[in-house]
Amino acid sequence: MALQQAKLESLPFVTAELNYLAPTPGKPRTYAFDPPPGEPKSTALPEPHNVPIFDARLIAANLSLDREGFALVRHPTIVRDFYDDKEVNSVYYPAVEAFLKATLKADRVFIFDHTVRKRVEGAADIRGAGPRQPATRVHVDQTDNSGANRVREHLPDEADELLKGRVQVVNVWRPIRGPLRDTPLAMCDGQTVQPGDLVASDLIYPNRSGETYSVKYNPNHRWYYIPEMRTDEALLLKCYDSATDGRTRFGPHTAFIDPTTPADAPPRASIELRTLVFHRN
Repeated sequence: MALQQAKLESLPFVTAELNYLAPTPGKPRTYAFDPPPGEPKSTALPEPHNVPIFDARLIAANLSLDREGFALVRHPTIVRDFYDDKEVNSVYYPAVEAFLKATLKADRVFIFDHTVRKRVEGAADIRGAGPRQPATRVHVDQTDNSGANRVREHLPDEADELLKGRVQVVNVWRPIRGPLRDTPLAMCDGQTVQPGDLVASDLIYPNRSGETYSVKYNPNHRWYYIPEMRTDEALLLKCYDSATDGRTRFGPHTAFIDPTTPADAPPRASIELRTLVFHRN
């Protein structure tokens, strides 16, 4: 069950605007590059809603990746420069792989990519044009189809066997500098999300198409954030789970503008690793 209502109502919160999916004809699609002439960059238009976002730091020990769909973990790192892809790949990847394997009791963990984000005032989030910007729309990185397809894409020779077991896509998100006060991450309690809230949406690249979930507004959604995250902390975000036994399979999340952020707070800088987590049973 979701967190008890009485406990929820005792938590501090901020009220902030989150960008849900506005009603749109057809399947929403977004180009990850300059679209063809006459085509809009995206047909997934925002529908802003002001919602309470609760401080989950006080209940962090009770959060469960399988229940709420996200968890706060302590994870110190010796990485000196997260903007150095070579160091991230050679130092951070193996450390996260070992950490997730032990923490999630997994048989295998495979990291398939990472994204570094740094908020630049007024900049658009365009791949290959400077640092990626915080993603300010409610979304899930994978869908029921694309989660399994990630295994086929990255481990094609083993995919059939691996897909016989349980597969998760788990993102590991952390601030590069802290305490993080600018544009934090909001996570929706997966137990408050209905299947009909999730809308499969195409993400079109020059050489392939991916699929993510956009999210329709539901007043029953419960949102949380971790204020002032430190650099020795990370969030685990569930983006896909092949298990269909009642545990949360998809965890919506989004960056948001915290109205309590001090005017002189440094712009948010963060890194997220995207991982495949395998269990034989």
